[in-house]
Amino acid sequence: MVSQTTAPPTTPAVTDAAPTPLLPVYEPGELAALAARHELTVSGARPTLGAYVRQLWGRRHFITAFATAKLTAQYSQAKLGQIWQIMTPLLNATVYYFIFGILMNTKKNVEDFVPFLVTGVFIWTFTASSITAGTRAISGNLGLVRALHFPRASLPVALALQQLQQLLFSLGALVLILIGFGQFPRPSWLLAIPALLLQAVFNTGLSMVVARLAARTPDIAQLTPFILRTWMYASGVMWSIDKLLKGDRVPHFVKVALECNPAAVFIDLMRFALIDSFSGAQLPPHVWAVAAGWALVCGVGGFVYFWKAEELYGRG
Repeated sequence: MVSQTTAPPTTPAVTDAAPTPLLPVYEPGELAALAARHELTVSGARPTLGAYVRQLWGRRHFITAFATAKLTAQYSQAKLGQIWQIMTPLLNATVYYFIFGILMNTKKNVEDFVPFLVTGVFIWTFTASSITAGTRAISGNLGLVRALHFPRASLPVALALQQLQQLLFSLGALVLILIGFGQFPRPSWLLAIPALLLQAVFNTGLSMVVARLAARTPDIAQLTPFILRTWMYASGVMWSIDKLLKGDRVPHFVKVALECNPAAVFIDLMRFALIDSFSGAQLPPHVWAVAAGWALVCGVGGFVYFWKAEELYGRG
């Protein structure tokens, strides 16, 4: 006979863990209503344009301090320090004078060629440096962008302000060069103030445009030097646009494009203000209206364009 053994019945294990409560399930509309009821907002959401302007104005002291600190630290590792703020555009002007003034002999068509050239180089450098700095406004400060909550437009505005500070610092050298070549101060020099203010607004708007583009597409920073070099050659920095456009050698649409080129407009306004031989006849028609139009379009348009992507900076 085969005996059968039966296994003792098993008892369920006893644990001290409390049962997991079931979370309520909300529909998207109910979640929005719940957030509104408890006054919750999306983290990093884009504010309204008016609120954004007020936030930016509230950070004006930070913008100024950030720009000044960047300017001070820019050449801190160099032996000559801040002298490079003056030396860089002067060395560029020297190279351009040798290549274009002597080798290509463009100076024969331009009266007071050295003041003409140096003024063009200094004013062009202001625009080019503002755009170059704008390409690094977000990507070069990602730690700051991801760690703190502040209007991101503070960064391109501060970097554009840094370039304005640098230009004002180096204008002393420009004045000495002008005096050395017989261009003495006169009432028209006061016109340089509104011209520089309009250019600063234009540069700031353009800096915000490239800041947004470079934040999403870093390759923009690599492409920018080639674009700027082409733009410089088309802006009459080393040669006279007025002399080129005389006669019927150039098609009408090219003439209009060169006359309305914003970089050329601001350079010509500064030459008109500072150089005796650069007369009003050499300025394009309605030059002040064109300059104000460029400043308004780029300043306001660039700001709005940057603001529309406010919640995207520093993500991804």
